[in-house]
Amino acid sequence: MKYRILPGFLRNMREKAGLTQREIGKRLKKPQSYVYNCETANRRVDITEFIAWARACGINPKTAFAQLLKELG
Repeated sequence: MKYRILPGFLRNMREKAGLTQREIGKRLKKPQSYVYNCETANRRVDITEFIAWARACGINPKTAFAQLLKELG
């Protein structure tokens, strides 16, 4: 299932930004458990949440989405 690529992608984005789950959660105004659930596929992420996640990591959402599309093939 291609969706399984997204949680790892989100985690990598966060880690490359040097953020802990707690730190990105604070930027997103969400609890650490929200971040954990997004990164483990316990919760699906919609496009608006993806945009907010990329911005919280200091990445242009268009750039992040283009990278995700490459990984999805």
